[in-house]
Amino acid sequence: MRILVVGSGGREDALVRALARSGSNQLFAAPGNPGMARFAQLHAVDPLDNQQVTELACHLEVDLVVIGPEAPLVAGLADSLRLAGVPTFGPSAAAAQLEGSKLFAKQVMLAAGIPTAQAVVGQSLAQVELALAQFGPPYVVKDDGLAAGKGVVVTDSTEQALGHAKTIIEQGRPVLVEEYLDGPEVSVFAVCDGVTALPMIPAQDFKRVGDNDTGLNTGGMGAYCPLPWAPEGLVDAVMDQVILPTLGEMTRRGAPFQGLLYAGLALTSRGLRVVEFNVRFGDPEAEAILPLLGANLGQVLYAAATRNLAGHTLTWSEDSSVIVVCAAQGYPGTPEKGGQILLPDPIDGIQVIHCGTAIAEEGLIAAGGRVLGIVAQGPDLNQARAKGYAYIDQIHFPTGFHRRDIAQKAAEGLIPTPSL
Repeated sequence: MRILVVGSGGREDALVRALARSGSNQLFAAPGNPGMARFAQLHAVDPLDNQQVTELACHLEVDLVVIGPEAPLVAGLADSLRLAGVPTFGPSAAAAQLEGSKLFAKQVMLAAGIPTAQAVVGQSLAQVELALAQFGPPYVVKDDGLAAGKGVVVTDSTEQALGHAKTIIEQGRPVLVEEYLDGPEVSVFAVCDGVTALPMIPAQDFKRVGDNDTGLNTGGMGAYCPLPWAPEGLVDAVMDQVILPTLGEMTRRGAPFQGLLYAGLALTSRGLRVVEFNVRFGDPEAEAILPLLGANLGQVLYAAATRNLAGHTLTWSEDSSVIVVCAAQGYPGTPEKGGQILLPDPIDGIQVIHCGTAIAEEGLIAAGGRVLGIVAQGPDLNQARAKGYAYIDQIHFPTGFHRRDIAQKAAEGLIPTPSL
């Protein structure tokens, strides 16, 4: 197939590499990045310009468009492409509100009977204060809109919680104050065609910027899969309690969900709870998951885009996969861009994913907050971690940093298996 991947980050780089493994796909990326250039023909098009992307897809006569980031989905890119007759993997603007508005997602979950955290919507600081007092610490304060994975604050500080809420309200958006959910968090992806869904293997990501889950929330500093501590029947429970009820409710609302539904979950002492929905592959979880997938990703995404997913399957390697994100100093605030990067020679079992890089006169440089994702595969988490960190230690990136504890507790067997 001729496939166009829309986006320029690590998730899109991982998608391009996974689609390239079939050997029979001709790949394009818009706008792409230096990592994707090895596998796809790049086109300098703004992903948020629906008309430009649609015209490019038609000009290239692609069989499928795969939309990577959330912002173009919320802005209606999938609608524009489908109107032009282009098969598209990604939800409509109406369905993308599952990520575009946390309030909308809560309404869908409540209507469908999906287990989730209790929440109060605050339009003013006074309302937020009352909600904080109602739930007590740790406080969970969320931006209703898109925030690139950095719109949530979890804190014991009333001052910090109110400060985050004030920033959101001043920008004209409501705030969600939620009860704190204990237990480990899990990400489960499902490829959906509106009715049928195919789950992917669960992963766990690391949101906090510092080791031992300290510091600010980020878009994600690393991830791993599979989860050796996951309870038996986890995927079946998520499908039955979360994914399929969501598809049913979205169809009832006249906005069938075609694309990737990402359920962020907490396995609490009271059972499974949905923390949030995303409407695209998670980043960095996708970079850990996709290398373990068989070579039929393009066929499966096309089947979902054409509402013909029934009968398709996904096959998986038995390896473990770990991604460690190398970020630029200052992230998740103002990252230091322009830092030079020198990479060691490639080795088997390692993929260097480009998340925020550019090519300059001096070579490869940092051009974003999250800059590289080092993905390592091995027979188990210990061996994958060792291989990945050994490679990272050889990277020359003086203005970068990374966490040293990605997947460490899981590899050491320190995460008890929760009950469902």
